[in-house]
Amino acid sequence: MTLGRLASHCAETLQWLDVVVNQDVIEMDPSTYTPFQAGSRSELLETFDRNFESAKDVIRDQPDATLLANWQMKSGDKVTIEMPRIGVIRGFVLNHLVHHRGQLSVYLRLNDVPVPSIYGPSADEPG
Repeated sequence: MTLGRLASHCAETLQWLDVVVNQDVIEMDPSTYTPFQAGSRSELLETFDRNFESAKDVIRDQPDATLLANWQMKSGDKVTIEMPRIGVIRGFVLNHLVHHRGQLSVYLRLNDVPVPSIYGPSADEPG
């Protein structure tokens, strides 16, 4: 992925929480999926912030029964993911975001952009 696409992917990832919590099955057709592509830094940040707030609202007060119920992603007749929602949230949404955030920090470093704090100060932040 390009730097812009990767950053856009990070911004869109939390949007998936709504689908995982509020739908039992999602039909994923890669041929019709249009990924989000931010046109500017402000659009990227606004999208991430909006999706973050939405994800918090979606997950808040969900009963255990909802989070423990199975969820599926299908591509045609093929089930590509099936597991309890809580596993999808952790593995497919949150871990996915963490993985790509790590890739994004490498892109930043390679482009001489100071890496921001992730788990405490980075080597690029003043002491």
